[in-house]
Amino acid sequence: MGTPWRKRKGIGKCPAPWRTQVGTMSPAIALAFLPLVVTLLVRYRHYFRLLVGTVLLRSLRDCLSGLRIEERAFSYVLTHALPGDPGHILTTLDHWSSHYEYLSHMGPVKGQILMRLVEEKAPACVLELGTYCGYSTLLIAQALPPGGRLLTVERDPRTATVAEKLIRLAGFDEHMVELIVGSSEEVIPCLRTQYQLSRADLVLLIHRPRCYLRDLQLLEAHALLPAGATVLADHVLFPGAPRFLQYAKSCGRYRCRLHHTGLPDFPAIKDGIAQLTYAGPG
Repeated sequence: MGTPWRKRKGIGKCPAPWRTQVGTMSPAIALAFLPLVVTLLVRYRHYFRLLVGTVLLRSLRDCLSGLRIEERAFSYVLTHALPGDPGHILTTLDHWSSHYEYLSHMGPVKGQILMRLVEEKAPACVLELGTYCGYSTLLIAQALPPGGRLLTVERDPRTATVAEKLIRLAGFDEHMVELIVGSSEEVIPCLRTQYQLSRADLVLLIHRPRCYLRDLQLLEAHALLPAGATVLADHVLFPGAPRFLQYAKSCGRYRCRLHHTGLPDFPAIKDGIAQLTYAGPG
């Protein structure tokens, strides 16, 4: 008979030299990758801070407070801003974002670009896709010419409720600024019939960059862009809207310009606003 299994030597055991080799290799591998990890953390530290602030800490505060960040920001505005003064309300939101919680808003640098363009173009009717907390809505409303009208679209009802309160707190009534709750994909085809919008002289895309191209083509398909209309698109570099930019540059119906900026409160993260001028259907 052969040797019983339990007495066979070496079966089920790792030779001592191999165990020693594995034990010494793990720290060596970790040390080898340490410079790479440190380099990546240093190089992308701004993105890491943004991730921690906008995902981890925000989720924790949402759970602890029972409120979203937009609702917490609005509570701060109520106690620190002057009602009826949109400029002071915007400054208060900037202070909240810089000192308390990052708000993912347009910010003062991009805001100046937006207000300047609205003042230059003097649009009779503006369409904003992506109200969020109402920050960019107030910027546009401040710069509108007399008799100008702004329609702003927000898909999230809870966020829209906060934005509505902020807009009215700033002193803009429903005749001047109308907030529509719904997805841009569903609202755009109804703008002419349900909201009496026959043309949008200026459009601001500030919702989801992956939806920019779809919504631009919807605006074209429903003939809502007159020749000479201005289309502004935020966040085209971060997180980015490459398909939108490629289409705008290659279709032959737009003159394109890019305003380079940094991300609000994170200037090292490069972003930009695309400015398109519509030449017509061609």
